[in-house]
Amino acid sequence: MKRIINYPPSRGQSLFLGLLPFLLILLAYVLASEARLSVNPTDKLMPALSSFSAAMQRLMFEPDRASGSLLFWYDTYLSLWRLFVGLGISAVMGLVLGAPIGFIPQLRAAFNPVLAAISLVPPLAVLPILFILFGLGEVSKIVLIVFGVAPFLMRDVVLRVEAIPREQIIKAQTLGGSTWHMLVHVVLPQVLPGLINAVRLSLGATWLFVIAAEAITAEGGLGYRIFLVRRYLAMDIILPYVIWITLLAFLVDLALRKLSAWLFPWSVLKEG
Repeated sequence: MKRIINYPPSRGQSLFLGLLPFLLILLAYVLASEARLSVNPTDKLMPALSSFSAAMQRLMFEPDRASGSLLFWYDTYLSLWRLFVGLGISAVMGLVLGAPIGFIPQLRAAFNPVLAAISLVPPLAVLPILFILFGLGEVSKIVLIVFGVAPFLMRDVVLRVEAIPREQIIKAQTLGGSTWHMLVHVVLPQVLPGLINAVRLSLGATWLFVIAAEAITAEGGLGYRIFLVRRYLAMDIILPYVIWITLLAFLVDLALRKLSAWLFPWSVLKEG
């Protein structure tokens, strides 16, 4: 008996099926926009595609009169800089602190409770405190990202270290390995691929913290621009910026996945 589950799509079919929902969403938007604009040509809620093109043309290729910069690319640079710095610091903290805590029982007993408590604090709730302590500059934005992402990465590393088979630790000790040698040669090779995957999973939350910080106080950035033009109901700018943020997140996720496959090919084989 023929069953649909036994007929996986070809590569071309997979590409078409993957694009189909996006095409349907675009078609639905175009139809709804035309319907609204036919009733009210000045409607700003669902502007025509030509309005998106004109707005992006201005922001991407025409220098701003006040600053002289291309606002779209300037905003992109600032947001990506904050994202990568915050994620980089968080990943280093997750590895440097999470691996010893997960590997050494005394450290695990001492820091696991406080780490669990910190990870449950909503980062946006402490944003005013960060502004008071670190001011309204870049430091407070980076600290917000680190406060929101680093505890998650540390807990993930701790759990991955705890999941390492005990037999490997016993064999390493039998061969005369010290605690430091076991951390470097047994723990790290098994934890690093998982850390990259954890960074990938935290991308959505990281973007949330970046945009939240930029929305409150910033001189540029994708989140700053979205909240700046919202008072004018400039959907021709807001929607392309949201799509651009989504595309950037996808590209960063893809780059991290390729990096993991290149640096740790055994982890890909293991998952497969």
